[in-house]
Amino acid sequence: MVIPARNEARNLEEVLPRLPDVHEIVVVDGASVDDTIETVRRVKPSARIVGQTRRGKGNALACGFAEATGDIIVMFDADGSADPEEIQRFVHTLTEGADFAKGSRVMPGGGSQDLTIIRGLGNRSLTWFTNRLFRTRYSDLCYGYNAFWRDVLPSLVLPDPKPEGQVMRWGDGFEIETVLNCRVAVAGLRVREVPSVELSRIHGTSNLSAVRDGLRVLKTILTERQSARRHRAIARAVMAAPKVIISELVPAQRRADLVHAGLVADERAA
Repeated sequence: MVIPARNEARNLEEVLPRLPDVHEIVVVDGASVDDTIETVRRVKPSARIVGQTRRGKGNALACGFAEATGDIIVMFDADGSADPEEIQRFVHTLTEGADFAKGSRVMPGGGSQDLTIIRGLGNRSLTWFTNRLFRTRYSDLCYGYNAFWRDVLPSLVLPDPKPEGQVMRWGDGFEIETVLNCRVAVAGLRVREVPSVELSRIHGTSNLSAVRDGLRVLKTILTERQSARRHRAIARAVMAAPKVIISELVPAQRRADLVHAGLVADERAA
């Protein structure tokens, strides 16, 4: 699991104890000025803490992805809006053959305690536009609860977390979620949507703005469409390169870890 966190001490106090006993939890700290790091060390000593190299959620995720060692990576928000009990759904979707498990609040079984009418209409319009440009069948574009196999990362061509500095690169900000959805489509990955219920943020207030962020997502879609040919060529080269084949999708030890955490069924017990 990769969890970006900036000044989320109060939320992590409640979120971390609810997480399943997964193989690895990577918390990426965004130069927090509260007790975020101390809270992680106290509440979840087994979690790894990584400092992000630049600013923005996208950079935080890229830093976490670079440090992750498990075969499956789950993107998880620190504010309490993601339900830990849904992790099993995402993992199951991957072990059933998907490359990328994409959360959806609008498909049957999904929902949101936070999505306003205006943001919902904007999300629907942007989802429709993306589906037209990228020939996808997404039902919920602007949602960041996702999971994927770590070995597909190179085909997504995400911004390198290095070098360090204050200058943000494309993909370093909140546009990362739209960037990911566009690039998994361009790479031709097998995407399956997973019904998910977005919970209300536990503490604090969101910085999201329907108009500002909607325009940013629109710009991201158009920019990604313009660079689709280059990203597709890179993705094909990466996927064609020799690589280790994962037997039966999940190596024996990783599968044992997932069974222990209750994220996949124990086939021997069937």
